[in-house]
Amino acid sequence: MVKNLKQLRSEKGISQQFLAEAIGVSQQSIYKYETQNVEPDFDILTALADFFSTSVDYLIGHSDIRHKIEAVSTFDLNEDEASLINAYRKLTKDEKQSLHLIANNYNSNK
Repeated sequence: MVKNLKQLRSEKGISQQFLAEAIGVSQQSIYKYETQNVEPDFDILTALADFFSTSVDYLIGHSDIRHKIEAVSTFDLNEDEASLINAYRKLTKDEKQSLHLIANNYNSNK
């Protein structure tokens, strides 16, 4: 069973039929993934993760991290820098865009 699928779909306010059409499966498949311990193949899991901008790990309940896992570079961060990054990761997409505008404004004034 795709543990968090129903929750994500409900939060987005979409029907099983809409989701099914969006990823190319039947509505019955979405129903089975949500309720009957039927597990989709990897391609369908990936399509679901992409649709909801999350990870396969979150979909199947293996992780509590809701956002899509992105490649990151390793840096030596002090506590202040690490705190800022952790706070940034909790922001919405719009909030992140606002911060980028602010940072770009400060950088362009130098």
